[in-house]
Amino acid sequence: MTRLDQSFAALADPTRRAIIARLAEGEASVQDLARPFAISQPAISRHLKVLEEAGLIETRIDGTSRPRRLKPQAVAALWDWLGQYRSLWEEAFRRLDAVLDDLPDAETPNPEPQTPKGPRHDP
Repeated sequence: MTRLDQSFAALADPTRRAIIARLAEGEASVQDLARPFAISQPAISRHLKVLEEAGLIETRIDGTSRPRRLKPQAVAALWDWLGQYRSLWEEAFRRLDAVLDDLPDAETPNPEPQTPKGPRHDP
């Protein structure tokens, strides 16, 4: 499995995405990372291990403390990979905008039905 595959697999879990979001704010201890979740500290540690094996985070040793931090270069690699599809999505959205611009405005009332012009024949 490539590093990119590992990264996307690691990010498939919502708890790990939340951990990444928290670490984007700055490094944190396991206890700090576990606080918002209703899961055990060992479960958080397992999530951290997956993120570390994927290369998304790293552990800094500070005495007895082991704060985790995001590896910006790993996130940049994900962003670069996704970026190659950005122009495709932007073009699709431009085409969608053009189609939506051509649709009648929902707030504009429908014009009165046209009556046929020409001679009128009463029965």
